[in-house]
Amino acid sequence: MFKHSTIFLVMIYFSVCLLEAFGQEPKVEMHPVPPTVAENAKLQEEYAAKAFFEGPIWDPVGKKLYFTSFVDKDTKILRLDGRGKASIWLDQTKGINGTYLSDKGRMLGAQAYGQHVMSYGFGESGPSDTVVVAQNPQWNQPNDVCQTPNGNIYFTDPDFKNRKTSAVYVKTTDGDVKKIITDMPVPNGVIATNDGKTLYVGDSHEKLWRSYPIKEDGTVGAGKVFFNPDTERKDSPDGMSIDEKGNLYLSGRGGVWVASPEGKSLGLIPVPEFCSNVTFGGVDGKTLYFTCANKVYSLQMNVKGAQFH
Repeated sequence: MFKHSTIFLVMIYFSVCLLEAFGQEPKVEMHPVPPTVAENAKLQEEYAAKAFFEGPIWDPVGKKLYFTSFVDKDTKILRLDGRGKASIWLDQTKGINGTYLSDKGRMLGAQAYGQHVMSYGFGESGPSDTVVVAQNPQWNQPNDVCQTPNGNIYFTDPDFKNRKTSAVYVKTTDGDVKKIITDMPVPNGVIATNDGKTLYVGDSHEKLWRSYPIKEDGTVGAGKVFFNPDTERKDSPDGMSIDEKGNLYLSGRGGVWVASPEGKSLGLIPVPEFCSNVTFGGVDGKTLYFTCANKVYSLQMNVKGAQFH
């Protein structure tokens, strides 16, 4: 049994949720800390600023964490240079939001305001080169991106305002861009299994996560509800990550939920602020990084991220 001794990571997490009915006592929720969290681990603040942080990505060559920063439409990609220290790696990104480490060791980025999916080479003072992966001025605002082992790139394009033209797309290795999911009101975070056979998508409108079988041509079959946690917290599902065992790390609905490949809850990692996204990093691949409203945190784990497997 794990013995966590920190205000955030106790064995039973008590989350007080106000009931809608006036005058009723608050409801106490009890959720175990996931067994994938290292024993005695403590949530560490890595960086703080007046911005909304998203899109964490670990560069395994440079051994640095990168993440995106939003202050209204002033958007940047920052690099964490040490605890409490970050530098601007790319300024005025036109809304790069979710990111992903590609199979070529590059940064993939979903560009919300420019309607692009971008690819950047890691350079010391900024991108070594920039490539447009896909673009369409008719897209809403590409939000998150991932890649399967065969090289196909998946990205979400939510219609936050009207919830009528939301879609999930795939760009296959032959260069085709296909619309593969159109019945999800607001697709947000996206990630695939280590074997490239299943795609997970979070829905910020329905407040749950769905899974889709990936076909050989890169399209997907019928989706189903993968995870809908037992909590009254209704903050939106956002970005996600996956570990070497196939467990999912799902931001939203009160923190970061950890779910088994079968969709069973393994517990909740509570986070003080709204958490937009998570990724694995660190030299050994066992550090989980959290991007949040105004803060970036880290937490030691006893499993590696899928990209380190």
